[in-house]
Amino acid sequence: MNGEKRRQQILEILGSGSGPVSGMELAKQTHVSRQVIVQDIAILRANGHEVIATNRGYLSGPGERPNRVFKVRHEDDQIEQELNDIVDLGGYIVDVFVYHKVYGVIRADMNVKSRRDVAQYMEKIRTGKSTPLKNVTAGYHYHTVAADDNRTLDLIQEKLEQEGYLAKLQEYEPVDFWSGPVNRIS
Repeated sequence: MNGEKRRQQILEILGSGSGPVSGMELAKQTHVSRQVIVQDIAILRANGHEVIATNRGYLSGPGERPNRVFKVRHEDDQIEQELNDIVDLGGYIVDVFVYHKVYGVIRADMNVKSRRDVAQYMEKIRTGKSTPLKNVTAGYHYHTVAADDNRTLDLIQEKLEQEGYLAKLQEYEPVDFWSGPVNRIS
């Protein structure tokens, strides 16, 4: 199999929605070394494909699947329920960000796709010395959520609205959050 066909196969494997796939597993399925997979991932990224590397393997990025930004607001004790609602319906929480009137957009990657990921995230919040990013903007924050299809995103939106988490966009908030500089949190 040539490199182009192999990279297409990698995208198909990652796009299957079965969760993160390790470099070793991709190497096994495509009959090459893990180093070749690392090079293929770099080539895919250079060609504009969004491939996310996690500690459990590679995932298709949000640009490879339908995604939507939700503006939400809730209390700290509702974070776990909000995140579980999203993943239970098939959503992948790409990030969390806030729009601060002074600092602009402040964004942090989340890469949360399962209840296990939610539990790990909540454990970090509970045992850390920091508070959730939403607390710098009175609870208002945004999530980019990816899913296998737009119907799933519609269901997530309906659930967030039903739970009272969705918030309306204000006049001072930019419609295109990504046109200006984004302050990343590592």
